[in-house]
Amino acid sequence: MKTSTTTNQLAAPSNTRRLVTIAVASAVSFVLMLLEFHLPIAPDFIKLDFSDLPSVILAFTFGPLAGACTELIKNLLHLFITKTGGVGELSNFLLGCAFVIPAGLIYKKHKTRKTALLAMLVGTLCFSIMGILSNYYIMFPFYTKVSGIPMEAIIGMCQKILPFVDNQWKVILLSVTPFNLLKGILVSVVTFLLYKRLSPILHGISKHA
Repeated sequence: MKTSTTTNQLAAPSNTRRLVTIAVASAVSFVLMLLEFHLPIAPDFIKLDFSDLPSVILAFTFGPLAGACTELIKNLLHLFITKTGGVGELSNFLLGCAFVIPAGLIYKKHKTRKTALLAMLVGTLCFSIMGILSNYYIMFPFYTKVSGIPMEAIIGMCQKILPFVDNQWKVILLSVTPFNLLKGILVSVVTFLLYKRLSPILHGISKHA
């Protein structure tokens, strides 16, 4: 009984530190989500942000569940200022989880630089595939209803960059998917550069968690 009590007492502060880290990472993700910006090579409705960065870092440190929780909290916070009726947040959550869960699972098995690169490559591919599915079945069908913006207007935005884009599938495959691949690569590069510097601090928390 004494041993069990002591273990529980040690675990409580450790779990608290982990929860606090997830909460802070979620807040940072939310702020990064607000700092979105447009790229000249992308249609007007597509904007880049680095809000998945803290999720990937936490997935590498604490495991994929921590990364998914960060994605969830970030999007729940963003619901208070949503412009898409929650559709954008749902899509963002699904895409974020499609990245951090595979990446976290792969890196958890063998924590090396090569594995980290492989994990983020797989995460980027899963992110892009989920983008195709979520945009076709969720984002575009529901967003056009919620916003009142017809699909023809979205196609028109894409045609300013790629004149031959004339239907929804071409919008997804030729405009959205290349952008998602680029975003995944950029998030991966920044993660690779930052994780080494942050890992001593984060692993210090992890060892006590």
